[in-house]
Amino acid sequence: MLSSDNHISEKLFETDAEQKPTRDGFGTGLLYLGETNPDVVVLSADLKESTRCEAFASKYPNRFFECGVAEQNMITIAAGLGVSNKIPFAASYAVFSPGRNWEQIRTTIAYNDANVKIAGHHAGISTGPDGATHQAIEDIATMRVMPNMRVIVPIDSLEAHKATVAASQIWGPIYLRFTREKSSVITTEQTPFIPGKAYELWESKKPQVVIIGCGPILHEALLAAKELEKEKIGTVVLNSHTIKPLDEKKITTLAKKYGAVVTVEEHSIVGGLGGAVAECLAKYQPTPIEFVGMADTFGESGEPHELLKKYKLDAHAIKEAVKKVVARKK
Repeated sequence: MLSSDNHISEKLFETDAEQKPTRDGFGTGLLYLGETNPDVVVLSADLKESTRCEAFASKYPNRFFECGVAEQNMITIAAGLGVSNKIPFAASYAVFSPGRNWEQIRTTIAYNDANVKIAGHHAGISTGPDGATHQAIEDIATMRVMPNMRVIVPIDSLEAHKATVAASQIWGPIYLRFTREKSSVITTEQTPFIPGKAYELWESKKPQVVIIGCGPILHEALLAAKELEKEKIGTVVLNSHTIKPLDEKKITTLAKKYGAVVTVEEHSIVGGLGGAVAECLAKYQPTPIEFVGMADTFGESGEPHELLKKYKLDAHAIKEAVKKVVARKK
């Protein structure tokens, strides 16, 4: 059943469920911060419309910096602002930031613990027709390895808004990951969002496995959970929106209670959320685990739903992973 405690949308499985990309929540979050916090500034690398910075730029032109196609310059400017009592949000496609400017992020932001928020957009294979060159599937891994860096992947546009606002209230470097494709709005205005605290989206009466995921792909996990319920395979679906710092206490507790785990992410299974969960369980609660994600391969051009199916990131693939890990547990 849906978690009523966390105010999950009752329209989740209906055909008229609201559809919005998580990048929209970033844009509304910036507008809110523009109105409420004069220290917030925004930087773009010639992608202000795609990264939803345009409304902020129009309303607060003196607090917006268009850096052009120069992601390395953008990040070093942001670093200077971040150590000068400003709260800069630097936005670009994830393959360019943190992809192209990883060393500048490492040296000028993370090393100095500069108060910069890095917004990586068009992440994952759901970027679709743009193809492998624009589908960031390594960014979680490269950012979570960096000292001082927090990593947050919102599930929907509402949570993206909350994550953007919350990031402004936390000192230090934060990587926020957003998607282009429209996805189901799963949460509500009342759903709590606390960085570093995972929460249940779904819980069967008799769970046998925990599905841990992040980002819009969790909608596929929920569809899988509903179908598995009909096959008398109970699940808990956990939204681990913060990958670093990971909610190790919650994950360890659920793994110990149910004895099997499946991780789900629109990212490489090497070094992403699955790797973080595996590290946690290896240390505190060794547990059978299966990984749903990009299996050490690049994506390609195609419609998002086609790509999720081909690369085994859809509800069917999640169901198969659950059945496999349950069998291993037995």
